[in-house]
Amino acid sequence: ELEFKTLSKRILGEEPAEPVQGELFAVEGTENTVVTPYKTILDVEHQYHLIDSIEGCQNLAQLLVSVPSFCFDTETSDLDVYACNLVGISFSVKSGEAYYVHLPNDREAAKQWLHCFDDIFKNNNQTLIGHNIKFDWKVMRQYGFDIKNKLYDTMIAHYLLHPDSKHGMDEVAQNLLHYQPISITELIGKKGKSQGSMSDLTAEEIKDYACEDADITYQIFEKTAPELKEQGLQELFDDVEIPLISILADMEWEGVNIAVPFLQEYSDTLAQDIAVLEKQIFEIAGETFNLDSPKQLGPILFEKLKITDEIKKTKTGQYSTSEDVLSKYAHSHPIVNLILDYRELRKLKSTYVDAIPALVHANTGRLHTSFMQTVAATGRLSSNNPNIQNIPIRTPRGREIRKAFVPRNEDYTILSADYSQIELRVIASLSEDKNMCEAFNSGKDIHQATAAKVFNVPIEEVTKEMRSKAKAVNFGIIYGQGAFGLAQNLGISRTEAKEIIDSYFKQFSTLKNFQADQIESAKEKGYVETILHRKRHLPDINSRNAIVRGFAERNAINAPIQGSAADIIKLAMIRIFKAFEENHIQSKMILQVHDELVFDVLKSEQAQVQQIVQDCMQNAFKMNVPLIAESGLGDNWLVAH
Repeated sequence: ELEFKTLSKRILGEEPAEPVQGELFAVEGTENTVVTPYKTILDVEHQYHLIDSIEGCQNLAQLLVSVPSFCFDTETSDLDVYACNLVGISFSVKSGEAYYVHLPNDREAAKQWLHCFDDIFKNNNQTLIGHNIKFDWKVMRQYGFDIKNKLYDTMIAHYLLHPDSKHGMDEVAQNLLHYQPISITELIGKKGKSQGSMSDLTAEEIKDYACEDADITYQIFEKTAPELKEQGLQELFDDVEIPLISILADMEWEGVNIAVPFLQEYSDTLAQDIAVLEKQIFEIAGETFNLDSPKQLGPILFEKLKITDEIKKTKTGQYSTSEDVLSKYAHSHPIVNLILDYRELRKLKSTYVDAIPALVHANTGRLHTSFMQTVAATGRLSSNNPNIQNIPIRTPRGREIRKAFVPRNEDYTILSADYSQIELRVIASLSEDKNMCEAFNSGKDIHQATAAKVFNVPIEEVTKEMRSKAKAVNFGIIYGQGAFGLAQNLGISRTEAKEIIDSYFKQFSTLKNFQADQIESAKEKGYVETILHRKRHLPDINSRNAIVRGFAERNAINAPIQGSAADIIKLAMIRIFKAFEENHIQSKMILQVHDELVFDVLKSEQAQVQQIVQDCMQNAFKMNVPLIAESGLGDNWLVAH
């Protein structure tokens, strides 16, 4: 019930045959059995049909064409959608019944079978239900099929209803249906070199697994559809998250061109810089040691060099050498900054510079990151393979990586467009703070205007230092930051930080009231909402533990702001994609990174695309203050940004 999976396996074993000592989990009157809280395929009535001929496909298509909605799932040779083979497809139109079509190995023959379902996939009056439809959409695209149905993704539905949970089909089935689906590992083994492939199995071996996937997904649909309406999430689901599926699928499919030779050269440069840093560190330390080993580094710093008397140790008794700890002593000893620089370069080299070329797909010659809608509870998109969102941009060496993202050929250029201070604009609009809204509506520099108010000086007399402090407070309030956090951030005393915050809220009193109202509303309802009514549930908001409660209170302030900013850029993406289609634009949207969108733009469409992007971003949502989007063009992502 509490999802302690590892603990459960440790106590009960993979397939527990004996009751736990003391019969804690045993049922009276039974021997050698352990009760599982979930039903399985062995416990429920079901009709699962195997289709293994083209005639069977034709008959199934006749059945499917008459229903308003159907569940669809693909079975593939592996998870690489740009190279995998379709092993089979499954359908369900009602709970407890499903059909598995086992396709021929020959790709052309498989396509002939699939063409039996042409009318099904082209029918935009029918709803296609799936769990993580984006994967199936790309697999079908690889086989030359474009899905045109209305979509219902049970993974996204569950995400909107339970944003802090896991959303894999097994977890959702357990959570909503108290059902444990057949594990893929039962068919092809555990992950690793020895894991098999679906293409190694017979139709009979796959049938129950594939049919169950479609059947259970249909049952999840029946469970979540009424809940979306009850929770007031239908509009967000229909108008934002669902249209985004095909947009993200198209962006992923398109991919981005990578200048691999540049990254290879940059890797060599970083290796040389790392070697220089190592030499400098060893000279200061007076000995060589494993720089990547906290066990060896700790004694050097805290015993031999004595960089501080305030020694912090980990639970295992080792010296703590984390970045947070070392950053505090950056001015205490010259070796500290060298170690921090060394770590930055090592991470850049291994995580991005060396990893990205290996992720360029052999079949397409492009990098295809995966954008995920169901990871961040705030509503933000996240990405992996690689995580584009985390490519460092705060340091010159980190920004250099963006040079590797280039147009597809010399007829194209890169366009980067991002929102200016969107989260501050959102909080100004939501709080309706007079001073903040006035600054944005009159086009003032918000940090300069804030500094003038906080430090009580005319705007033209605001110094660089004043503006810097005001900027820290502006962004700090988004995250519910207090005097302690601001003091650490600016390197000032807690007393001075408190004075700045007090002065800030004196000038922006409506903002303080808004934050208090958010916390009170969360305590009453148990959740907060974004501008599009995306919910963030906060079960700890009434906790007796002050630390736990404080974290929930900061989320009550931050989630509506960060979530609303995420809602707005999603609306902008939908508008842009639609405008591109209507104007037959050949340029492509290829990346989304927080408040920024990146495009591969045909040079002849440059002016038109820049205008469309700016208009769509700035008019994505009507607020009390204007949305401002800034854009640039260049022969790589760094130059464009």
